Amino acid sequence: MELIKVSAHSRCTLVAGAIAGVVREWRHAEVQAIGPNAVNQAIKAIAIARNYLVADGLQIVCIPEFVNIDIKGRERTAIKLVVVCQPPN
Repeated sequence: MELIKVSAHSRCTLVAGAIAGVVREWRHAEVQAIGPNAVNQAIKAIAIARNYLVADGLQIVCIPEFVNIDIKGRERTAIKLVVVCQPPN
């Protein structure tokens, strides 16, 4: 499973489709964003993906966490959003 990277210019519906596809296959996905605009796009994409997955009978939850990553020799803090299927009730 690959990390889904989101930028401030990412299209929410395309990212949502990627998240839904990964969740359908692996039952979880990891989404990474750096900066407030990228995090905004990522959250909107997760909300859209949730709607896609409900149609398949899958319910998801999102667990946010901070991660430190290296970009061109500089350490940056990113937000990693772990999306997992919630067990059925």
